[in-house]
Amino acid sequence: MARAEDVFHHLSNRTMANWPRNRPSAHRLKRCRIVSHRGEHDNRLRLENTLPAFDAAADAGVWGIELDVRWTKDLLPVVFHDPDTRRLFSQEDRIGQMSLSTLKKRHPMVPTLEEVVKRYGKRMHLMMEIKKEPYPTPSLQSERMKKVIEKLSPVQDFHLMSLDPDMFTHFEFLPPATFIPIARVRIDRVSRQSMACGWGGLAGHYLMATNDMIFRHRRLNQGIGTGFADSRRCLYREAARGVDWIFSNRAARMQAICDRA
Repeated sequence: MARAEDVFHHLSNRTMANWPRNRPSAHRLKRCRIVSHRGEHDNRLRLENTLPAFDAAADAGVWGIELDVRWTKDLLPVVFHDPDTRRLFSQEDRIGQMSLSTLKKRHPMVPTLEEVVKRYGKRMHLMMEIKKEPYPTPSLQSERMKKVIEKLSPVQDFHLMSLDPDMFTHFEFLPPATFIPIARVRIDRVSRQSMACGWGGLAGHYLMATNDMIFRHRRLNQGIGTGFADSRRCLYREAARGVDWIFSNRAARMQAICDRA
């Protein structure tokens, strides 16, 4: 699935980058809310989901950062995308099978969620993707999450996202508008579910989110996030459509385009 998605993103990005687009108004570009997907990273000199990656996004004036939340063996939230460290660190360590102290000893670049919230909370909007995984002690994990984000205002300062909306049930202390489901496929079904549950909106690939869908969610005061706008012409398309959150793997570059408008 991941490989197929990579090919799809690559082909759609190449097509969109070469598709002629009219430049939207300066007003529309200025109001863009760009979200740096896992921070500004290349996974060589700067790794995804690390403080240097998020610092680079912040220094570029990007509106928000997207980050991934997983839990250690001792049930503390950390920021990491994969269930194991093989892709980034060429080791087979599984996040959920290591205590926080062991994880920090083996992979000190992996930040805790608390570190990220303290460093960027209220400075940037936090789009926190909750990864699907077992929650062995949901009440404890809910309480720990509540403590980490207690100084932030839901919706105003952060949203919780997930490819599996069932994960939202672990955080029912938050208002429904905090939750943004991510549609990998069958975006219409996810859209209907979000509207029925009164969640904060919807996120998905820019080719799947139709103008009618944007209108329907906007009518309910819900937002739409699309990814990944990694070229000027794709940014122009999404800005012209009035998309609420534009996710990008080249967010600093997209932000610079908006700032020059």
